[in-house]
Amino acid sequence: MLDDRYSLAFRLYPYARHADQDAPAPVRHPVVVMGGGPIGIATALDLGLQGIPVVVLDDHEGVGQGSRAICFAKRTLEIADRYGCGEAMVGKGVVWNLGKVFHDDRKVFEFNLLPEAGHRFPAFINLQQPYFERFLVEQVRAAQAKGAPIEIRGKNRVEAVELQDDHVALSLMTPEGPYRIEADWLIGCDGASSPLRGMMGLDFEGRVFEDSFLIADIRMTNASFPTERWFWFEPWFKSGASTLLHRQPDDVWRIDFQIGWDVDRKEELKEDNIRARIDAMLGRDVDYDLVWSSIYTFQCRRMKRFRHGRVIFAGDSAHQVSPFGARGANSGIQDVDNLGWKLGLVLQGLAPERLLDSYDEERCHAADENILNSTRSTDFITPKSKVSHLFRNAVLDLAEHYAFARPLVNSGRLSVPCTYDALSLNGPDTLSGGPARTRVGSPCPDAPLGDDYLLRHLGGQFTLLVIDCDGPGDLQIDGLPVAQLSLSAQDDRTGALRDRYLGAAAQAVYLIRPDQHVAARWDSYDARALRAALRKATGKDPQ
Repeated sequence: MLDDRYSLAFRLYPYARHADQDAPAPVRHPVVVMGGGPIGIATALDLGLQGIPVVVLDDHEGVGQGSRAICFAKRTLEIADRYGCGEAMVGKGVVWNLGKVFHDDRKVFEFNLLPEAGHRFPAFINLQQPYFERFLVEQVRAAQAKGAPIEIRGKNRVEAVELQDDHVALSLMTPEGPYRIEADWLIGCDGASSPLRGMMGLDFEGRVFEDSFLIADIRMTNASFPTERWFWFEPWFKSGASTLLHRQPDDVWRIDFQIGWDVDRKEELKEDNIRARIDAMLGRDVDYDLVWSSIYTFQCRRMKRFRHGRVIFAGDSAHQVSPFGARGANSGIQDVDNLGWKLGLVLQGLAPERLLDSYDEERCHAADENILNSTRSTDFITPKSKVSHLFRNAVLDLAEHYAFARPLVNSGRLSVPCTYDALSLNGPDTLSGGPARTRVGSPCPDAPLGDDYLLRHLGGQFTLLVIDCDGPGDLQIDGLPVAQLSLSAQDDRTGALRDRYLGAAAQAVYLIRPDQHVAARWDSYDARALRAALRKATGKDPQ
């Protein structure tokens, strides 16, 4: 259901006939991305900025309708910043760090997702998915103007795929009829229902939870709620078994009502019935416009493998989690962040094809972590037995008065980036006294550098971060460039660089991957150790 006044359907890439449709034989492309949503466009942008030609095929002509995903995490904003659109997203979005949890009419506790200073981006912004997608597409246009080889083809629907040893053949349908192309690599970013997954006879493994949630987006110009995440268990207004409230841009507020499993969806989506729930919550004297509504169920599932030869899946086409915790779109962007540099090195001949197996390894690991957290949230929000319901409410009662119980309250463990502990690309971790948060496999936390920030100087290539010791300077190893960033903790008056990267150590050397994850760290620079760690991180040494 969508109010036309709130339509966010931006027709950004209308159908246009392409020379490939008139070619005598199917044209081969290095990378084809199936799906023009946020994950597909981000994939194209990541690869295109590396100079790799990429074609996006979408069966629509722009971003979709309805707010859909709205919570974008700090890590997603840091990745978007590398693409050039992080600041624009924050400028449009609603910034928030604080959340509150209620039981009935009582506040149980509140939490701050980013209590420490020294980060360029906030813990979260709320931004309707169509805006998020539009910022990515606009950045594609800016990159194209500078020569990035990215194409987006609207109204190009993939109808069949044929997997060959060294490529994938695709049959397409357009408003002007069919044509065929080929791809060295096909990236499936076509969403939870994934036609590509169906064409290949693949499916998800996992759980579907027997409960339904009604989303209602409303516009209120005089709302009295603060810019915070508010979650009610068994709310006093009786509009659902639980309720979640978020503010979005344009005076729009998202409300999620838990309405049960055995419901008549058609009946629940009638405007009068939606308004009855909202009126019970807000009061009948509050003026608002109903701008979008939908019903969803919790699903915590993933494909067994994300790589199938020359076809690689990312985002919702590869995995699904419940929306409480904002782990869907955020984990999909992290898929792109992981895949982009690896596929880039393979296509440039700087890494062997087996490096792509580590995408499957690392992002399946991340999906399992997200599914575990999402499943625990769902079980807490929607208890399935009398005993689990009593336990849940006892935890809420204790949390109102005792701090020890608050970590047990689970209204959706919010998205944080995955640490790739003990996985195959990790090099040595021999930094004596080094902080656990920057151990090998972890994503780099930001830190102030005077008027600048650390993460602006990392990412996009391998970087040697040298703190208070000597390094080799910029160098090449086996043809792969490695940049050096030399810093001194003495120059950081905030102490953040020392706390986050030195800990008890006097000096440190970090090898940072292009996706800003730590590949290895040492007490001092050693050329032989660096070369071995780099070869491991790029898959050149078989694991």
